[in-house]
Amino acid sequence: MRETQRALSEILEHLQVSSKKLRSEQVDGFIDALLGAKRVFVVGAGRSGLVVRAFAMRLMHLGIDVHVIGETITPALRDDDFLVALSGSGKTSFAVSAAKIAKRIGTKIAVITSYPRSTLAKLADHIITLPGRTKIAAMESYLDRQIVGEYESLAPMGTLFEVTALVFLDSVVASLIVKLGRKEEELRARHATI
Repeated sequence: MRETQRALSEILEHLQVSSKKLRSEQVDGFIDALLGAKRVFVVGAGRSGLVVRAFAMRLMHLGIDVHVIGETITPALRDDDFLVALSGSGKTSFAVSAAKIAKRIGTKIAVITSYPRSTLAKLADHIITLPGRTKIAAMESYLDRQIVGEYESLAPMGTLFEVTALVFLDSVVASLIVKLGRKEEELRARHATI
């Protein structure tokens, strides 16, 4: 129980710190691009893929024409579309490949990453920088770290980035609801019933 509470506290603290680090021009540009897009495509791999799928579902609830890259029913990308790529490292090959193709077509690209100088970010028209796991143990020995009071994060691998991205994208959806003047009943009407 104690480790669970510590991990939860660590994640919540990370979310609070991350919200203060958001740059309004990045967020506003991203939201404006979403509002101006004819169609939105999302891409991410692994757990980042799950996060962008959740975002895509909310965009669909808002009545936005949205597609997930890699699904068999995803249509061809066009130059008037908007691609949202999510990768904590900014070097996930699936997301980078999709962004390179989108760039060649002339599609506008938003990248959400912890590394704004990454391969993926260099392809972006809009970059949202979200802090991820930055603390890596300086000492290899677990016992040495305990003696000096250096504790390893209880949120493994990309957890902090993925949780932050999920909360950030849900916050973007909340902004879109207001900007589009949508009511919850409208969103509910588009929610899956099967």
